Amino acid sequence: MYKNIKGQKVSKRFHYSVDQVIDMPFNWAQMTRLFGYLKPYQKKLLPLSILMVIITTTVRLIIPILIGVYTLDKAIGNKDTKLLTLLVCIIGFLYIISYTANIFRIRWMNELGQGVIYDIRKHLFTHVQSLSHRFFDQRSAGSILVRIMNDINSLQELFTNGVINSLMDTLLLMGIFAVLFSLSPSLTLAVMIILPIMFFISTSLRRNIRRSWQTVRLKQSKLNSHLNESIQGIRVTQSFTQEKENMSFFEGVNYENFESWRVASQKNAVFRPLVEVTNAVGTSVLIWYGAHLIQNETITIGVFVSFAFYLGMFWEPISRLGQVYNQLLMGMASSERIFEFLDEKPIVSEGEKATDIGEIRGEIIFKNVSFSYDENRTALNAINFEIKAGQTAALVGHTGSGKSTIANLISRFYDTTSGEVIIDHHNIKDISLKSLRQQISVVLQDTFIFSGTIIENIRFGRPDATDEEVMEAAKSVGAHKFIEKLPNGYHTEVEERGNILSVGERQLLSFARALLANPRILILDEATASIDTETEMQIQHALKTLLNDRTAIIIAHRLSTIRDAEQIIVLEHGEILERGSHSQLMEQNGYYYRLVKAQFNMLNAG
Repeated sequence: MYKNIKGQKVSKRFHYSVDQVIDMPFNWAQMTRLFGYLKPYQKKLLPLSILMVIITTTVRLIIPILIGVYTLDKAIGNKDTKLLTLLVCIIGFLYIISYTANIFRIRWMNELGQGVIYDIRKHLFTHVQSLSHRFFDQRSAGSILVRIMNDINSLQELFTNGVINSLMDTLLLMGIFAVLFSLSPSLTLAVMIILPIMFFISTSLRRNIRRSWQTVRLKQSKLNSHLNESIQGIRVTQSFTQEKENMSFFEGVNYENFESWRVASQKNAVFRPLVEVTNAVGTSVLIWYGAHLIQNETITIGVFVSFAFYLGMFWEPISRLGQVYNQLLMGMASSERIFEFLDEKPIVSEGEKATDIGEIRGEIIFKNVSFSYDENRTALNAINFEIKAGQTAALVGHTGSGKSTIANLISRFYDTTSGEVIIDHHNIKDISLKSLRQQISVVLQDTFIFSGTIIENIRFGRPDATDEEVMEAAKSVGAHKFIEKLPNGYHTEVEERGNILSVGERQLLSFARALLANPRILILDEATASIDTETEMQIQHALKTLLNDRTAIIIAHRLSTIRDAEQIIVLEHGEILERGSHSQLMEQNGYYYRLVKAQFNMLNAG
């Protein structure tokens, strides 16, 4: 059970096991890799920002000397009005320079930071798209979304302010330290005595803080995963009246997220009070020991004032560097999760000798193919079959018999555990993925409709298709009639998953999308399962023409849809039981015969 913010026990339905806290030591090699995204900006934005930092830092280091030593000791002490006027003008001019340099620094830093975030997100999304299906089988959509959005967003402050500001603060500290020593070495050593203590305390908190921010990322991932799942499954939740149970579980996940932020923020907040305490102690030492030095005429009042200015400036960059370090800790936690994905290698990848074979005929051969999703689950066991180019083959069998696995292997969404899949006498591992998949269209039972217009969804199969070609594809599968009746026809907007459309209408759109791509191999994976009998008749009529001279693989539980297939392959537990045409298999009185009779009896009973 979880507890919510009020301490009440709430439901713990399940947990997400893939994401976990990554326990690695803080290493600069990984941060160097992260900062490698600054390379494209090394010619313009980065040097310009650094130039503005140098100008601003130099001005800030000059002004206290002018105010204390020159204005107080020389101009006011010697009652030199001309020098005083000149110094006032110089100081005012320097403030204007500093103000102007800061404007450009902030502008260019923001451009640089946003550019880096854009590049990282683009790189990660591009890489994720190249990963194999197994990667997505093991992770929820919400977990992936957190990496691409939240983890990268957490780097925004680091790149927008942290990197350049840390350089500015480091230069400022070095400059202040040098000036303080030149003004009074003994007073400098006296006020800096607290620094080793502060350094020791802060370093002892580093590992703890970093792990806390890793935990925050983990809890955000779980929260996003649950939100994504809840929104996707809202109809199921409402159908089973599980809103209360779902809300109870959400409270638990939400509280865990809240608690992780609270703990991390508390640890984070230790830095600033620590700096303030150091500042207070340093200021006390300055007043006590500085007054003693003035009384002994070791330093002047002007030097003391300049010293006070610099000391006040000294604690400010230390405080900011503490915050930058916190940003580095957060960045480390996020970059570990980002690089975990970027280091993920596609299980299905192109070999060095993979070639573009041009237009294929569509001959498919499975030669002693075995496949396992994991060590305990064999999906295919040494199967052999051949589908000739232009032939329509049907795969039949109970759920889990291996039908969809065969389709996935042909499209090379997975690679065989052993054996070969051959297309047009080429092992598909020797064919470039783009060359292979461009010539294969897959229509699934669960049709995905993207946010956009009807015409954009159909054109997804071939982006360069004309409006006329899109409409022709829609007419071929019988989708044109219902599309024309929509408020804006082909330009009607549909939201994600096409909720304004019926299941059958969405399926027809997926048919049009696949056929527009003009594939040499067409795979229909339970594609007619959600279509009513009248619509199915329309599609069957269209397919007779459209499948001509194309290799087609039809996976279907509804056996009436595959009677005309030239070859029917009957599967059971990953093995081929029977193979032949409908009439041949019916004559055998075997497994296929019993399946047909069972479905026929069910229809008659209905």
